[in-house]
Amino acid sequence: MKYIFGPVSSKRLGQSLGVDLLPPKSCTWNCVYCQLGKTRKFVTERQEFFPREEILEEIREAIAVNSSLDWITFVGSGETMLYKGIGWLIGEVKKLTTIPVAVITNGSLLYLPEVREELLQADAVLPSLNAGTETLHAQIDRPAAGLTFRRHVEGLVAFRRQYKGRLWIEVMLLGGINDSDEALHELATVLKEINPDMVHLVLPTRPAPEQEVRIPSEDRIEQAIAILSTVTTVVNPVKGTMDLRSAPDMLHAVSDIVSRHPVQQRELQKAISDCFPGENDKVASIMLDMLSTGRFKLVDHGGEPYWVINDDQG
Repeated sequence: MKYIFGPVSSKRLGQSLGVDLLPPKSCTWNCVYCQLGKTRKFVTERQEFFPREEILEEIREAIAVNSSLDWITFVGSGETMLYKGIGWLIGEVKKLTTIPVAVITNGSLLYLPEVREELLQADAVLPSLNAGTETLHAQIDRPAAGLTFRRHVEGLVAFRRQYKGRLWIEVMLLGGINDSDEALHELATVLKEINPDMVHLVLPTRPAPEQEVRIPSEDRIEQAIAILSTVTTVVNPVKGTMDLRSAPDMLHAVSDIVSRHPVQQRELQKAISDCFPGENDKVASIMLDMLSTGRFKLVDHGGEPYWVINDDQG
């Protein structure tokens, strides 16, 4: 499938079917931690990048063959809300199924009334807020011109006033950057203004474009939870597991997932092992065959090998 990937598993969303609405990488930010790499050229104009009917048909087909989905999650190879017409897609999906719909977004376009309107039917919206000041926002998120910190916060506040679903703010906690007591208290002040239902702490566990990105220490994570918990519920997500057992074509399924985010080699190995229990030689052979296609390459991050898409192939 062209637009669908997964299901992928997480503590937050269980078994989630991913719907990618964008050509890579289309984004309003150039985050230091982005698993998709650097934003080579900002995209700030909303478009219907792909025909909405084609996307809906793929969702319909995926629902038919995946009987244990917990969420359908709209996410982009960049900023999801750049897709003009996502509101129509959410509405049509909700006619098809009772499976709840989530949207993952950086939230940078929520200052636009039409963007907020398109999200109102979603069951959960997960925007980003990584800083409590303009200085840190510029350092971490590196937005396109005009997308200031205040505009970002005002968009989140305005959306909260309209939105009746679950607003779960994602905070990427970066060691030595936004994990100091001062930065966390500033962030808590802004979160109080927004009044989300919950904050999800996210850690930079995947390869990032900038060398200074690192996972905070355990005591900094605990302090972040303590400080942010004074204004809202905080969840420190535990990484889920990949499930390939229902994939009709394993190579295609792995390619779809890895093209959206790097995958830890041991996570991939376990997912394939679950498909062939006790057949270690077959698992090793499948992984070698996948690597030999040239679609993937291995990169090291924190002493762990990750599979990423090989941009140099061909």
